[in-house]
Amino acid sequence: AMSKSAVKISSDLLSNPLCEQEPTFLEMVTAFDTAMKRMDSFNQEKVRRRGDRGVVFSSVFPSLNMAVKRREQTLQDYKRLQSKVEKYEEKERTGPVLAKLHQ
Repeated sequence: AMSKSAVKISSDLLSNPLCEQEPTFLEMVTAFDTAMKRMDSFNQEKVRRRGDRGVVFSSVFPSLNMAVKRREQTLQDYKRLQSKVEKYEEKERTGPVLAKLHQ
């Protein structure tokens, strides 16, 4: 999808009236358009060749997604506990506060 978007952008640039006015700009946009079409063609070929390996990738990404979610949850827990520690550090150093801070 990303390479298709890049091809669309390069095509849109080619239809820009500035290309008619500036030959240098037209040359750069034409080179960009060619590169984006080659990239899209390469990506499409990779997708076609991948075949059954796509099933493997689709089974890997959910586990990566779960790992990211676990990391985010752990980070939220850490921040919550860190704010508790900071709160106890600001309080007077009494027995119960020191026990909770140690905990």
